Amino acid sequence: MRVEEHLRPRAANHVPLTPVEFLVRSAEVHSERPAVAWNGRTWTYAAFARMVARMARFLTSAGVTAGDVVSVMASNRPEMLAAHYAVPMVGAVLNTINTRLDADTVGYILSHSQSRLMIADDGCLAVAHAAAASAGVALLRLPVGGEAAAAQGASLLDLLADDETDAALDLSAIADEWQPICVNYTSGTTGRPKGVVYHHRGAYLNALGNVLALGLTARSVYLWTLPMFHCNGWCHTWAVTAAGGLHVCLDRPDPALIFPAIEAHGVTHLSCAPVVLTMMLNHPARAGRDASRRIAVATGGAAPTAALIEQLGALGFDLTHLYGLTESYGPATLRALTEAERALPAGEVARELAKQGVRHITASRVRVIDETGTDVPADGTTMGEIVLAGNTLMAGYARDAETTEKAFAGGMFHTGDLAVRHPDGNIEIRDRSKDVIISGGENISSLEIEGVLHRHPAVLLAAVVAAPHDKWGETPAAFIELRDGASATGEELRAFCRQHLAGYKVPALFVFAEIPKTATGKIQKFMLRGQLRKQDG
Repeated sequence: MRVEEHLRPRAANHVPLTPVEFLVRSAEVHSERPAVAWNGRTWTYAAFARMVARMARFLTSAGVTAGDVVSVMASNRPEMLAAHYAVPMVGAVLNTINTRLDADTVGYILSHSQSRLMIADDGCLAVAHAAAASAGVALLRLPVGGEAAAAQGASLLDLLADDETDAALDLSAIADEWQPICVNYTSGTTGRPKGVVYHHRGAYLNALGNVLALGLTARSVYLWTLPMFHCNGWCHTWAVTAAGGLHVCLDRPDPALIFPAIEAHGVTHLSCAPVVLTMMLNHPARAGRDASRRIAVATGGAAPTAALIEQLGALGFDLTHLYGLTESYGPATLRALTEAERALPAGEVARELAKQGVRHITASRVRVIDETGTDVPADGTTMGEIVLAGNTLMAGYARDAETTEKAFAGGMFHTGDLAVRHPDGNIEIRDRSKDVIISGGENISSLEIEGVLHRHPAVLLAAVVAAPHDKWGETPAAFIELRDGASATGEELRAFCRQHLAGYKVPALFVFAEIPKTATGKIQKFMLRGQLRKQDG
């Protein structure tokens, strides 16, 4: 059928998709429902909308206009959540910054993004002040603990004092759903971080995908154990609001805070890296957990072990394994278990949850391809690279056309992750392309070795990387964190590995030390490889 002129989009039937609209609706439909809880205070959706409107008015008065970048470096507090609506609502671009970065890196981000304004809380004010000064960016300070106090080294921005002025959520500055909603900087493990640009359309769709995938409703209570600065909290900053649920803000992912918050608010959902789950299992505060009330937990990164799953199940946590990247707005695939699968023995559950699953409901194509671009067979054995295509991928890298074109070569986004596809359609990552250990011409999966080591009762965390070897080129080296009160030697772990791995896969070196991690709990293998290179040199 030919598209006639009168059938083309018009103002009445075509508006830009934007997640800011989720707040507009929830403020109308759920106005008196609790929206945000933090430090003993609760804001309804009507009150939260007023907070967002106050922030939008401030930004406008400060001269922020469409296309300007506004940087926020803060913990998971209400103002950080409000920024996810107020900044894009005025047509500006939100830049949330990792609170663990050093001043030099933050200064680079401010300069590279051409940030117009920076907002920081007390926990990272010293770094923010130095970075803002180096980049020539104005800095505003949020109240300490929510209480207004004399600002030190920066002007105070108090958004929590409610003047009861009606919220005027004006979305007219969002003229195009493809316009940038935020720019998120990657961890920069290989040089300076890259600025990943999200558009309103992708954020809207990925947020709705989260609502459906995690079963979020107006009765959901979401605990913020995942940093909002990380992929905008995997887009849950918008998803929970879309469902009309309650955001329970948490200053830091400390089990001493997590467990009391779970019981106080009746938490139904949370997301975090596996390292946070391990912290929770090894903290005395777990004793107060009522395991009869189940909590849906979304996790990504290292595959959960059988022991971890069994212990979490006993605490009332039901895991869903997610996979994604900063470039895919967070989750791109998920492995959610059926009730029948959850009833399987822990070892079988672990094998299933080790898989990254199938595509997210609003993602499009997820393929595993070989060097020729051909899909690998679904045999659970043949490895290829995961490539993605769809509406929930970044627009590109800020001010870096060359890297953007390389990432999207061949009409797909190249993740650099190596995986197999199982006969049931689930994909399973075997390694990052840069983390594969090539020893004597044999490809060795670091994840396979880590999976074995995590089965040893004394091992809390294991990370395996390539160590230089005169004869074989590379050989596996294992960095180990032991559980509190546990002991093990390199020879003991080497013997354990021999029971479960081919001889050439057994680590030649064991290093017992704290393993460096990012703010989101990801192991920084580049630092471990750097340690080995120094030792070899």
